[in-house]
Amino acid sequence: MKYSIALDLQQRMCEIVRRLDLAHIDCNRVVCVRSVGSRARRVVARCHALPKIMQLAMEVKAHYAIEFLERFERLSEADQDRTIIHELMHIPKTFGGGFRHHDFVCHGNVEKLYETFLQSQA
Repeated sequence: MKYSIALDLQQRMCEIVRRLDLAHIDCNRVVCVRSVGSRARRVVARCHALPKIMQLAMEVKAHYAIEFLERFERLSEADQDRTIIHELMHIPKTFGGGFRHHDFVCHGNVEKLYETFLQSQA
């Protein structure tokens, strides 16, 4: 696996956070990363968190990384936006290093936020 910081996706992610008013997400502590070489079959992106034990050991606050796999680039712009929204939804309102699971981060909830995002353009 090879990783590289994705500044263009970082900018897009921060714009989505701003337009959806996801005030609990600190864009300075979420890093977007592109990865090449994953063997994952259907995955286009995934969210990673710095576990509480590491936060304590390193004396830092929670940080998240959103990894975008090669397949992400082949999605339409709309599906890329949906994917970014999906990954952001995994970050809980506490922004403490935990995750929201797929009982909350589901197609219906992603679509609701995506519609809000589209309406915010007007």
